[in-house]
Amino acid sequence: MRVLHAVTLHSPTHAFGGPVRVALNLAGGLRERGHEAALLALGEGFGEPWPTEVEGVPAKLFPARRILPLGFSGMTSPALLASAGRLVRDADVVHVHLARDLVTLPVALAALRAGRPLVLQTHGMVDPSGRLLAKVLDALAVRRVLRGADAVLYLTPYEREGLDAVVGCPLPQAVRLVNGTPAQEARPAPQGPPRILYSARLQARKRPVDFVDAAPAVLAAHPDAEFVVAGPDEGERAAVLARIAELGLADRFTVPGALSSAEVLAELRRAHVYVLPSVDEPFPMSVLEALAVGVPAVVTHSNGLAKDVAGAGAGRAVEPGPAGVAAAVRELLDPAAGAAASQAARALAAESFSMDAVLDTLLPVYRAALDR
Repeated sequence: MRVLHAVTLHSPTHAFGGPVRVALNLAGGLRERGHEAALLALGEGFGEPWPTEVEGVPAKLFPARRILPLGFSGMTSPALLASAGRLVRDADVVHVHLARDLVTLPVALAALRAGRPLVLQTHGMVDPSGRLLAKVLDALAVRRVLRGADAVLYLTPYEREGLDAVVGCPLPQAVRLVNGTPAQEARPAPQGPPRILYSARLQARKRPVDFVDAAPAVLAAHPDAEFVVAGPDEGERAAVLARIAELGLADRFTVPGALSSAEVLAELRRAHVYVLPSVDEPFPMSVLEALAVGVPAVVTHSNGLAKDVAGAGAGRAVEPGPAGVAAAVRELLDPAAGAAASQAARALAAESFSMDAVLDTLLPVYRAALDR
Protein backbone atom coordinates (compact mmCIF):
# COMPACT_ATOMS: atom_id res chain seq x y z
CA MET A 1 0.00 0.00 0.00
CA ARG A 2 1.33 3.44 -0.97
CA VAL A 3 0.54 6.00 1.73
CA LEU A 4 1.34 9.70 1.45
CA HIS A 5 1.55 11.57 4.77
CA ALA A 6 1.12 15.32 4.31
CA VAL A 7 2.04 17.70 7.13
CA THR A 8 2.63 21.44 7.19
CA LEU A 9 6.34 21.83 7.88
CA HIS A 10 9.46 19.86 8.67
CA SER A 11 12.64 21.58 9.86
CA PRO A 12 15.87 20.56 11.60
CA THR A 13 14.53 22.17 14.80
CA HIS A 14 11.18 20.34 14.61
CA ALA A 15 9.49 23.73 14.83
CA PHE A 16 6.06 22.31 13.93
CA GLY A 17 6.18 19.91 16.85
CA GLY A 18 4.00 16.87 17.46
CA PRO A 19 2.18 16.45 14.12
CA VAL A 20 5.47 15.91 12.27
CA ARG A 21 6.62 13.45 14.93
CA VAL A 22 3.36 11.52 14.57
CA ALA A 23 3.58 11.50 10.78
CA LEU A 24 7.16 10.21 10.85
CA ASN A 25 6.35 7.55 13.46
CA LEU A 26 3.38 6.30 11.44
CA ALA A 27 5.27 6.35 8.16
CA GLY A 28 8.24 4.55 9.69
CA GLY A 29 5.97 1.94 11.25
CA LEU A 30 4.16 1.38 7.97
CA ARG A 31 7.45 0.90 6.15
CA GLU A 32 8.54 -1.68 8.72
CA ARG A 33 5.36 -3.60 7.85
CA GLY A 34 6.18 -3.56 4.15
CA HIS A 35 4.12 -0.60 2.98
CA GLU A 36 5.41 2.33 0.90
CA ALA A 37 4.97 5.40 3.09
CA ALA A 38 6.36 8.85 2.31
CA LEU A 39 6.26 12.37 3.74
CA LEU A 40 5.09 15.54 1.96
CA ALA A 41 5.73 18.89 3.63
CA LEU A 42 7.24 22.32 3.43
CA GLY A 43 10.87 22.44 4.47
CA GLU A 44 12.77 25.21 6.18
CA GLY A 45 16.24 25.63 7.64
CA PHE A 46 18.03 22.95 5.61
CA GLY A 47 21.32 23.45 3.83
CA GLU A 48 22.38 21.85 0.58
CA PRO A 49 21.83 19.17 -0.45
CA TRP A 50 18.11 19.36 0.26
CA PRO A 51 17.03 16.20 2.15
CA THR A 52 15.13 13.52 0.28
CA GLU A 53 14.38 11.41 3.35
CA VAL A 54 13.76 11.99 7.04
CA GLU A 55 14.66 9.28 9.55
CA GLY A 56 14.53 6.66 6.81
CA VAL A 57 11.20 7.88 5.40
CA PRO A 58 11.29 9.16 1.78
CA ALA A 59 10.34 12.84 1.87
CA LYS A 60 9.26 15.40 -0.69
CA LEU A 61 10.07 18.75 0.93
CA PHE A 62 9.34 22.07 -0.77
CA PRO A 63 11.08 25.28 0.35
CA ALA A 64 8.68 27.23 2.54
CA ARG A 65 7.58 30.70 1.54
CA ARG A 66 5.98 33.00 4.09
CA ILE A 67 3.30 34.96 2.23
CA LEU A 68 1.26 36.15 5.22
CA PRO A 69 2.30 37.18 8.76
CA LEU A 70 0.28 34.36 10.30
CA GLY A 71 2.92 31.95 11.59
CA PHE A 72 2.56 28.47 10.14
CA SER A 73 -0.81 29.38 8.60
CA GLY A 74 0.88 31.96 6.38
CA MET A 75 3.41 29.54 4.84
CA THR A 76 3.08 27.76 1.51
CA SER A 77 4.93 26.74 -1.64
CA PRO A 78 3.68 27.38 -5.19
CA ALA A 79 5.67 24.35 -6.33
CA LEU A 80 3.99 22.12 -3.74
CA LEU A 81 0.55 23.39 -4.71
CA ALA A 82 1.31 22.77 -8.39
CA SER A 83 2.51 19.23 -7.63
CA ALA A 84 -0.25 18.25 -5.20
CA GLY A 85 -2.57 16.70 -7.79
CA ARG A 86 0.15 14.45 -9.20
CA LEU A 87 1.46 13.45 -5.78
CA VAL A 88 -1.94 12.41 -4.42
CA ARG A 89 -2.78 10.44 -7.58
CA ASP A 90 0.39 8.38 -7.05
CA ALA A 91 -0.81 7.27 -3.60
CA ASP A 92 -3.26 4.56 -2.64
CA VAL A 93 -4.18 6.48 0.54
CA VAL A 94 -3.60 10.16 1.33
CA HIS A 95 -3.19 10.78 5.08
CA VAL A 96 -3.32 14.52 5.80
CA HIS A 97 -2.33 15.92 9.20
CA LEU A 98 -4.82 18.72 8.81
CA ALA A 99 -4.46 22.30 10.00
CA ARG A 100 -6.03 25.55 8.86
CA ASP A 101 -3.14 26.39 6.56
CA LEU A 102 -2.05 26.74 2.95
CA VAL A 103 -0.39 23.32 2.75
CA THR A 104 -2.54 20.59 4.23
CA LEU A 105 -5.87 22.07 3.17
CA PRO A 106 -4.87 22.24 -0.53
CA VAL A 107 -3.47 18.70 -0.40
CA ALA A 108 -6.71 17.40 1.14
CA LEU A 109 -8.75 19.22 -1.52
CA ALA A 110 -6.51 17.75 -4.24
CA ALA A 111 -7.15 14.26 -2.87
CA LEU A 112 -10.91 14.83 -2.98
CA ARG A 113 -10.73 16.13 -6.55
CA ALA A 114 -8.65 13.12 -7.59
CA GLY A 115 -10.99 10.67 -5.87
CA ARG A 116 -8.18 9.27 -3.72
CA PRO A 117 -8.97 7.66 -0.36
CA LEU A 118 -8.49 10.47 2.18
CA VAL A 119 -7.76 10.12 5.91
CA LEU A 120 -7.54 13.26 8.04
CA GLN A 121 -5.86 13.62 11.42
CA THR A 122 -6.17 17.02 13.10
CA HIS A 123 -4.10 16.71 16.31
CA GLY A 124 -6.39 19.25 18.01
CA MET A 125 -5.48 21.91 15.40
CA VAL A 126 -8.99 22.24 13.95
CA ASP A 127 -11.41 23.39 16.63
CA PRO A 128 -14.24 25.93 16.88
CA SER A 129 -12.79 29.42 16.49
CA GLY A 130 -14.16 32.92 16.34
CA ARG A 131 -11.20 34.28 14.39
CA LEU A 132 -12.09 35.75 11.02
CA LEU A 133 -9.47 33.73 9.12
CA ALA A 134 -10.70 30.49 10.69
CA LYS A 135 -14.29 31.30 9.74
CA VAL A 136 -13.28 32.02 6.15
CA LEU A 137 -11.22 28.84 5.82
CA ASP A 138 -13.97 26.77 7.43
CA ALA A 139 -16.50 28.09 4.94
CA LEU A 140 -14.23 27.67 1.92
CA ALA A 141 -12.50 24.36 2.62
CA VAL A 142 -12.36 22.90 6.13
CA ARG A 143 -15.96 21.69 6.32
CA ARG A 144 -15.74 20.32 2.79
CA VAL A 145 -12.70 18.16 3.48
CA LEU A 146 -13.97 16.98 6.88
CA ARG A 147 -17.25 15.87 5.32
CA GLY A 148 -15.60 14.37 2.25
CA ALA A 149 -12.85 12.40 3.99
CA ASP A 150 -13.14 8.63 4.26
CA ALA A 151 -12.01 8.81 7.88
CA VAL A 152 -11.32 11.57 10.42
CA LEU A 153 -8.97 10.54 13.22
CA TYR A 154 -9.25 12.17 16.64
CA LEU A 155 -7.38 11.83 19.92
CA THR A 156 -9.84 12.72 22.67
CA PRO A 157 -13.60 13.09 23.16
CA TYR A 158 -13.00 16.84 23.50
CA GLU A 159 -11.37 16.96 20.07
CA ARG A 160 -14.22 14.90 18.58
CA GLU A 161 -16.79 17.36 19.97
CA GLY A 162 -14.84 20.25 18.48
CA LEU A 163 -14.72 18.65 15.03
CA ASP A 164 -18.46 17.97 15.12
CA ALA A 165 -19.01 21.61 16.07
CA VAL A 166 -16.88 22.86 13.17
CA VAL A 167 -18.85 20.75 10.70
CA GLY A 168 -22.20 21.43 12.33
CA CYS A 169 -23.18 17.78 12.79
CA PRO A 170 -21.67 14.51 14.08
CA LEU A 171 -19.02 13.07 11.80
CA PRO A 172 -20.02 9.47 11.09
CA GLN A 173 -16.56 8.53 9.82
CA ALA A 174 -14.71 9.68 12.96
CA VAL A 175 -12.29 7.11 14.44
CA ARG A 176 -10.28 7.45 17.64
CA LEU A 177 -6.55 6.91 17.16
CA VAL A 178 -4.10 7.56 19.97
CA ASN A 179 -0.55 8.67 19.35
CA GLY A 180 2.15 6.06 19.60
CA THR A 181 5.88 6.04 20.00
CA PRO A 182 8.52 3.56 18.87
CA ALA A 183 10.01 1.30 21.51
CA GLN A 184 13.16 2.64 23.16
CA GLU A 185 15.85 1.17 25.33
CA ALA A 186 15.36 2.03 28.97
CA ARG A 187 17.52 4.86 30.19
CA PRO A 188 20.24 3.92 32.67
CA ALA A 189 19.55 4.57 36.33
CA PRO A 190 19.91 8.35 36.81
CA GLN A 191 23.27 9.44 38.13
CA GLY A 192 24.55 12.67 39.61
CA PRO A 193 22.50 15.71 40.65
CA PRO A 194 18.75 15.61 39.92
CA ARG A 195 18.11 16.75 36.36
CA ILE A 196 14.62 18.02 35.49
CA LEU A 197 13.74 18.45 31.82
CA TYR A 198 11.23 20.52 29.85
CA SER A 199 11.44 19.78 26.11
CA ALA A 200 8.67 21.36 24.04
CA ARG A 201 7.94 24.50 22.10
CA LEU A 202 8.36 27.66 24.16
CA GLN A 203 4.86 29.05 23.76
CA ALA A 204 2.39 30.55 26.22
CA ARG A 205 0.00 27.57 26.39
CA LYS A 206 2.82 25.23 27.34
CA ARG A 207 3.76 27.50 30.29
CA PRO A 208 7.53 27.13 30.38
CA VAL A 209 7.69 30.01 32.88
CA ASP A 210 5.75 27.80 35.34
CA PHE A 211 8.59 25.30 35.00
CA VAL A 212 11.08 28.02 35.94
CA ASP A 213 8.94 29.22 38.84
CA ALA A 214 8.80 25.68 40.26
CA ALA A 215 12.59 25.55 40.57
CA PRO A 216 13.04 27.38 43.93
CA ALA A 217 10.81 24.91 45.79
CA VAL A 218 12.64 21.97 44.23
CA LEU A 219 16.02 23.51 45.03
CA ALA A 220 14.97 23.97 48.66
CA ALA A 221 15.00 20.17 48.97
CA HIS A 222 17.64 19.42 46.32
CA PRO A 223 20.11 22.33 46.20
CA ASP A 224 22.19 20.65 43.49
CA ALA A 225 19.28 20.10 41.09
CA GLU A 226 19.73 21.09 37.43
CA PHE A 227 17.01 22.27 35.05
CA VAL A 228 16.86 22.16 31.24
CA VAL A 229 14.40 24.22 29.18
CA ALA A 230 14.74 22.96 25.60
CA GLY A 231 12.67 23.66 22.51
CA PRO A 232 12.13 26.12 19.66
CA ASP A 233 11.01 29.60 20.62
CA GLU A 234 7.40 30.55 19.92
CA GLY A 235 7.35 33.73 21.95
CA GLU A 236 8.27 32.63 25.48
CA ARG A 237 12.05 32.29 25.39
CA ALA A 238 12.62 35.90 26.47
CA ALA A 239 10.20 35.49 29.38
CA VAL A 240 11.92 32.26 30.43
CA LEU A 241 15.36 33.85 30.40
CA ALA A 242 14.09 36.94 32.22
CA ARG A 243 12.48 34.87 34.96
CA ILE A 244 15.61 32.75 35.42
CA ALA A 245 17.60 35.98 35.84
CA GLU A 246 15.05 37.47 38.26
CA LEU A 247 15.29 34.36 40.45
CA GLY A 248 19.08 34.39 40.29
CA LEU A 249 19.16 30.84 38.94
CA ALA A 250 21.32 31.19 35.84
CA ASP A 251 23.75 28.62 37.24
CA ARG A 252 20.95 26.07 37.70
CA PHE A 253 19.38 26.35 34.22
CA THR A 254 20.41 25.37 30.71
CA VAL A 255 18.35 26.80 27.81
CA PRO A 256 19.80 25.15 24.68
CA GLY A 257 17.07 26.10 22.18
CA ALA A 258 15.67 23.63 19.68
CA LEU A 259 17.09 20.10 19.76
CA SER A 260 17.21 17.38 17.13
CA SER A 261 15.43 14.09 17.76
CA ALA A 262 18.72 12.47 18.75
CA GLU A 263 19.51 15.31 21.13
CA VAL A 264 16.07 15.09 22.75
CA LEU A 265 16.60 11.37 23.29
CA ALA A 266 20.00 12.05 24.83
CA GLU A 267 18.49 14.58 27.22
CA LEU A 268 15.74 12.16 28.21
CA ARG A 269 18.32 9.50 29.03
CA ARG A 270 19.95 11.92 31.48
CA ALA A 271 16.73 13.23 33.05
CA HIS A 272 15.34 12.22 36.44
CA VAL A 273 11.91 13.78 35.74
CA TYR A 274 10.18 15.19 32.66
CA VAL A 275 7.81 18.15 33.13
CA LEU A 276 5.21 19.54 30.71
CA PRO A 277 3.22 22.20 32.61
CA SER A 278 0.97 23.10 29.65
CA VAL A 279 -2.81 23.41 29.84
CA ASP A 280 -5.33 21.86 27.43
CA GLU A 281 -2.62 19.76 25.79
CA PRO A 282 -4.40 17.17 23.60
CA PHE A 283 -1.91 14.27 23.48
CA PRO A 284 1.72 15.36 23.70
CA MET A 285 4.32 13.31 21.91
CA SER A 286 7.05 14.63 24.22
CA VAL A 287 5.39 12.93 27.18
CA LEU A 288 5.04 9.65 25.27
CA GLU A 289 8.73 9.81 24.35
CA ALA A 290 9.65 10.37 27.99
CA LEU A 291 7.52 7.42 29.11
CA ALA A 292 9.05 5.15 26.46
CA VAL A 293 12.54 5.87 27.82
CA GLY A 294 11.35 5.40 31.41
CA VAL A 295 11.35 9.02 32.58
CA PRO A 296 8.51 9.79 35.03
CA ALA A 297 6.35 12.64 33.74
CA VAL A 298 4.63 15.55 35.48
CA VAL A 299 1.63 16.94 33.59
CA THR A 300 -1.43 19.02 34.44
CA HIS A 301 -4.93 17.59 34.80
CA SER A 302 -6.06 19.08 31.46
CA ASN A 303 -3.39 17.12 29.59
CA GLY A 304 -4.85 14.38 27.40
CA LEU A 305 -2.46 11.87 28.99
CA ALA A 306 -3.06 12.93 32.60
CA LYS A 307 -5.39 10.05 33.54
CA ASP A 308 -3.11 7.48 31.93
CA VAL A 309 0.01 8.83 33.64
CA ALA A 310 -1.61 9.16 37.06
CA GLY A 311 -3.53 5.89 36.84
CA ALA A 312 -0.45 3.87 35.93
CA GLY A 313 1.74 5.59 38.49
CA ALA A 314 4.04 6.68 35.65
CA GLY A 315 4.34 10.20 37.05
CA ARG A 316 2.00 12.79 38.52
CA ALA A 317 -0.95 14.86 37.28
CA VAL A 318 -1.27 18.21 39.05
CA GLU A 319 -3.18 21.48 39.03
CA PRO A 320 -1.65 24.08 36.70
CA GLY A 321 0.97 26.30 38.26
CA PRO A 322 4.44 26.06 39.77
CA ALA A 323 3.35 24.86 43.22
CA GLY A 324 1.84 21.62 41.94
CA VAL A 325 4.74 21.03 39.56
CA ALA A 326 7.32 21.52 42.32
CA ALA A 327 5.55 19.20 44.75
CA ALA A 328 5.28 16.46 42.12
CA VAL A 329 8.93 16.78 41.10
CA ARG A 330 10.02 16.54 44.73
CA GLU A 331 7.96 13.36 45.18
CA LEU A 332 9.47 11.77 42.09
CA LEU A 333 13.02 12.65 43.12
CA ASP A 334 12.67 10.24 46.02
CA PRO A 335 14.73 7.27 44.77
CA ALA A 336 12.10 4.62 45.51
CA ALA A 337 9.23 6.66 44.08
CA GLY A 338 11.27 7.58 41.01
CA ALA A 339 12.27 3.99 40.32
CA ALA A 340 8.68 2.75 40.63
CA ALA A 341 7.39 5.51 38.36
CA SER A 342 10.12 4.82 35.81
CA GLN A 343 9.14 1.16 35.59
CA ALA A 344 5.46 2.09 35.32
CA ALA A 345 6.27 4.61 32.58
CA ARG A 346 7.95 1.98 30.43
CA ALA A 347 5.08 -0.45 30.94
CA LEU A 348 2.46 2.18 30.07
CA ALA A 349 4.25 3.17 26.86
CA ALA A 350 4.65 -0.45 25.76
CA GLU A 351 1.13 -1.61 26.62
CA SER A 352 -0.99 1.38 25.61
CA PHE A 353 0.99 3.56 23.20
CA SER A 354 3.18 1.26 21.14
CA MET A 355 3.39 1.74 17.40
CA ASP A 356 2.13 -1.82 16.89
CA ALA A 357 -1.09 -1.02 18.75
CA VAL A 358 -1.58 2.22 16.80
CA LEU A 359 -0.94 0.58 13.42
CA ASP A 360 -3.29 -2.28 14.26
CA THR A 361 -6.01 0.37 14.56
CA LEU A 362 -4.93 2.47 11.58
CA LEU A 363 -4.46 -0.17 8.88
CA PRO A 364 -8.11 -1.32 8.93
CA VAL A 365 -9.07 2.36 8.52
CA TYR A 366 -6.91 2.55 5.41
CA ARG A 367 -8.34 -0.69 4.03
CA ALA A 368 -11.90 0.49 4.60
CA ALA A 369 -11.08 3.74 2.81
CA LEU A 370 -9.67 1.76 -0.14
CA ASP A 371 -12.76 -0.43 -0.25
CA ARG A 372 -15.00 2.64 -0.43
